[in-house]
Amino acid sequence: MVRVVTGVLFVTFSLGKFVDHAKESADFDHYGIPAPEVATYLVGTLELVGGILLVIGLLTRPAAAVLALNLLGAISTAGRVDGGAFHLGVAPAMLVAMLFLVWAGSGRFALDRVARLRLGWEEAAT
Repeated sequence: MVRVVTGVLFVTFSLGKFVDHAKESADFDHYGIPAPEVATYLVGTLELVGGILLVIGLLTRPAAAVLALNLLGAISTAGRVDGGAFHLGVAPAMLVAMLFLVWAGSGRFALDRVARLRLGWEEAAT
């Protein structure tokens, strides 16, 4: 549940970086992020790909680790400059969720599990 919900949130957040690129780039500039035009696309791509990987449960631990680093960046830039309920409320909560996924993995209903079963790294429950 945590994996799918946070994955959908990341996909949703990423879309704004493409749909309203000028505003997002201006925000990145305001936060002091170097090369904000490029950084907006990079972060948007990271959130889109990472979010999709979480939703389907593929490479869950690495995706969650990279997204955790992304959230640390968001908290330390946007959170420091603007504060607010999102940057200092939602983002830290999602960081905790990403750390949980790094620890717990993808769960039973995920492509990661299918891969582990096919590779013989896990036995199917009888």
